[in-house]
Amino acid sequence: MREEWPEKDELVVCTVDELKTFGAFVKLEEYEGKEGLIHISEVAPGWVKHLRDYVREGQKVVCKVLHVDPQRGHIDLSLKAVKDGQKRERINAWKREKKAKKWLALAAASSTLTISNEELAEIEMKLTDAFGSLYDAFMEVVKVGKKALIAAGVKPELADAIREVAVANVKPPSVQIAGYVELTCPLPAGVEIIKEALKKAKKEIKIPPSGINTVGTKVECFYIGAPRYKICVTASDYKTAESILSDAANTAIEVIKRNEGHGKFYRNLS
Repeated sequence: MREEWPEKDELVVCTVDELKTFGAFVKLEEYEGKEGLIHISEVAPGWVKHLRDYVREGQKVVCKVLHVDPQRGHIDLSLKAVKDGQKRERINAWKREKKAKKWLALAAASSTLTISNEELAEIEMKLTDAFGSLYDAFMEVVKVGKKALIAAGVKPELADAIREVAVANVKPPSVQIAGYVELTCPLPAGVEIIKEALKKAKKEIKIPPSGINTVGTKVECFYIGAPRYKICVTASDYKTAESILSDAANTAIEVIKRNEGHGKFYRNLS
């Protein structure tokens, strides 16, 4: 919970607290003790006759901040100014942060350190400043390990605990792409050589190029009809996937060429 005030044009997650004839009072979820008003004219486009047709008590809504007056304690909000896509994205981000806060508390409790609530809040702020959000901090730990936390000023003992919680709870986003190789080998043991070439292609991710992130990466090879084989790559992003796919295909082709065979890579089949 933040103690400061939201900024103009910020999108904030709110809980509808009370409905009046002139608008809805809401509580700002991420700003401790802060309340705002959605005037009836800012609830929906056009004329609104009954507020209950649009909002209800206890409902979570995403609003745009129109005006903030800290001296008077007023926050004016708009519901109609938020598009559906913005609402979904903001709610999802808020839910992720709630999860990350629980993970951080769990890590602190399981670490060998004694951490007060005030210290935990400072650590949360430190990680948010360093990574953009607490959830992104956990994502980064899964990708590169605890060194990311230590670089941000987190003690090694707590970094170990955070990493364990992150690995157990965070599922990195992934993409999947496919390519094709044409492999032929005239030697008597040609079939076995092709199998060996595909096995080595699957192991290519164990020795990736410098800088390539291989967390969650997987290479699979499938027979689709001689002499063509399909290589599927699952990775954290398209750039990494394309690099791994290229390396896997080249590895298979090199094995074949060393054995008097022929190999060719196709990104797509016509």
